Amino acid sequence: MAVDTSMPILIVDDYKTMLRIIRNLLKQLGFDNVDEASDGSAALAKMRTRKYGLIISDWNMEPMTGYQLLQEVRADESLKATPFIMITAESKTDNVIAAKKAGVNNYIVKPFNAATLKTKMAAVLGEF
Repeated sequence: MAVDTSMPILIVDDYKTMLRIIRNLLKQLGFDNVDEASDGSAALAKMRTRKYGLIISDWNMEPMTGYQLLQEVRADESLKATPFIMITAESKTDNVIAAKKAGVNNYIVKPFNAATLKTKMAAVLGEF
């Protein structure tokens, strides 16, 4: 089944520049239906009003981190099936293991480019 490039994607980062970079990379890959949230709690609020085909979230944010967001999403019956990719500047093995245990679908270490994003997304969603 082909990936629907019109599906809504939620990107979550407390750094506006990073949101812009991720949005531009997604656009290069053909995904234009992108919403933004500046932290985990704002992302959760948006997820409760709209169904997303993918969440791409930074790890380090205040007041709710991407890791806490992932835990909340996986604990919520109506949200837990949503594909979730975590982005972080730290490649600590402990973080990767914790995220995997919490149910993350994939993991990207900054900096990254469109090719890396496409590979990670294709591993989660299927080829596009």
